Amino acid sequence: MNERTLKASYADLLAAIVNALDVPLPSLAEADERTYYQLLERRASDVRVVVAVNLSHSRDPWLAASEIRRRTAEGPVTYTPFEFTTSEAAR
Repeated sequence: MNERTLKASYADLLAAIVNALDVPLPSLAEADERTYYQLLERRASDVRVVVAVNLSHSRDPWLAASEIRRRTAEGPVTYTPFEFTTSEAAR
């Protein structure tokens, strides 16, 4: 793997991590907040496990990015996201 490809593969891995952990804020409903924290905890755990396994086995950032994306797709956002109103956005 040349340096350009290697840099692109690590950028792809970082993008997959950001995408996995970038979940919308929940509505103010208690159930949505609980679901949000459970989802965020699961995704953070998935990222940690995939990166740890990748470091100790294949060390292939493309493979790790692909696995993170697969796991993220398995745990979609199922709660109601918070919606900013015009007055809240102006603050």
